[in-house]
Amino acid sequence: MPVYDYKCPEHGVFSELETMDNYARPSPCPRCGDLAGRVIIVAPDALTMNPFQREVCIRNERSQHQPRVFAAGVEAEKHGSKPCPRDGGTRERSKALYTATGEKLFPSARPWMLSH
Repeated sequence: MPVYDYKCPEHGVFSELETMDNYARPSPCPRCGDLAGRVIIVAPDALTMNPFQREVCIRNERSQHQPRVFAAGVEAEKHGSKPCPRDGGTRERSKALYTATGEKLFPSARPWMLSH
């Protein structure tokens, strides 16, 4: 059962466990017993937050629960990333170097890593 917030005119905000079927019904105040209407509490910074920062927060929360899947190339065009050879783009030249024995070397990429 979810927890809903209610506000009593005399005693302020309180929380109650309630079934989802009864989400719209008022709940009795635990102190005085009068019926209190349901309220939705918003974080104080949410209303004054920079719109770009707010959009970042919304996207982060959404991506935790609803990850998006994009068609190949569609999102890349939107963000201006480099084309993929599979999509008809050109392939970048590899930065790998080969030794006389045929081992690959990647200069300055990750000098601490060893090749197989």
